[in-house]
Amino acid sequence: MRAVIQRVSKASVTIEGVIKSSINDGLLILLGIEDADSIEDIEWLCAKIVRLRVFSDTGGLMNLSIQEVNGDVLIISQFTLFASTKKGNRPSYIKAAKPDLAIPLYELFLKQMKKELGKEVCSGIFGADMKVELSNDGPVTIFIDTKNKE
Repeated sequence: MRAVIQRVSKASVTIEGVIKSSINDGLLILLGIEDADSIEDIEWLCAKIVRLRVFSDTGGLMNLSIQEVNGDVLIISQFTLFASTKKGNRPSYIKAAKPDLAIPLYELFLKQMKKELGKEVCSGIFGADMKVELSNDGPVTIFIDTKNKE
């Protein structure tokens, strides 16, 4: 499982010309799922994201988590995080999980994030053609892969 986490002052996802979800101060999470992912990856990643200290304290240092600032979360499925560009110029997405596996894991991720965060989370729609807008705050962008756990 791979996630690109961006600290945002605002973010939204639009599907077929209609805003599906929007947040203000918080995290935009782009989530990629592969065949090897499991509930353990979901639990570890959600706990890690909720505890990431990427928000500024009163001294201007990144010492606070999304929970501590009561921020919002917007989660967008993104199979392209598993793009392989090793051969040629057309990316291959062979490592990305197929919908029959990815959709249940995505839905479990949403539920687990809600549980860890202690409040509702916003999302896009798996597999939809989505337009994501954001204002990256900082900018702060972090990449996490559950297979590397760095």
